[in-house]
Amino acid sequence: MMNQEEAFVKTPEFVSLKFKLAGLGSRGGAMIIDQILLTAFNIALILCLVFITQSGFTSFLTDSTLPLAITIILIFVVYWGYFFVGEYFFSGKTLGKHILNIRVIQDNGHSITLLASLIRNLLRIIDILPTAYLTGIIMVFIHSRHKRLGDIVAGTIVVHERNIKKTVKDASIEKEIKSRGLTKESLSIDDWIVRSFEMKEWNLLKKYSERLLQLEDTERKELTKRLASVIFPKIGLKLENMTIREIEDTLLTLYLILKDEWEFE
Repeated sequence: MMNQEEAFVKTPEFVSLKFKLAGLGSRGGAMIIDQILLTAFNIALILCLVFITQSGFTSFLTDSTLPLAITIILIFVVYWGYFFVGEYFFSGKTLGKHILNIRVIQDNGHSITLLASLIRNLLRIIDILPTAYLTGIIMVFIHSRHKRLGDIVAGTIVVHERNIKKTVKDASIEKEIKSRGLTKESLSIDDWIVRSFEMKEWNLLKKYSERLLQLEDTERKELTKRLASVIFPKIGLKLENMTIREIEDTLLTLYLILKDEWEFE
């Protein structure tokens, strides 16, 4: 489910995440910042070319187009490489996106991949046509998820960055567990049962615990019941007659227990 400003993503770990889509305004603002930076670089590069050709250092190339060809190639490589490197190596963010607190992610909520970043940015060649990103602007404006052509082909979306650092600092899951008075002793479970859990199940429980405080009530209840239906049979518990709070407490306690088994291996 989705509207023009929000996207709900179900990750492979069964975690439901809600993202606020970046619209034409924020994406356009980020692009302007990036273009100013790139334009400054291009001007500096051209000035260097003029200085070199006028200095006499390259007098042997007076009638050659090599310096100009090298400059054009450098401008092209830096322009397209800037977006590719920024989005792939810096968590989906160029400098403009970082300033406006938006980033590129995959449709499944994961970080952008090397191939997706490459495809997305190669297709700028089309999105930039006929001038000033007109094709891209039109696509972002009319698409339900504010996608330009590069996003559609690469399977990416641009979203507003959530202030996760503040959430972790002020209301971390460890703090929540402590406030509920939960300890490993809150759940009686045999050692052989603990050792029967596999990495996949630990990852599900870890993702659930890390995201729990970021979810809205409806999503939180749905995810809690779904995970409990997978985990509880292994520890001999049934969902019947348990409140959502009791189910959450049980899952969080199990998280504490399994953390000692898996976190430092």
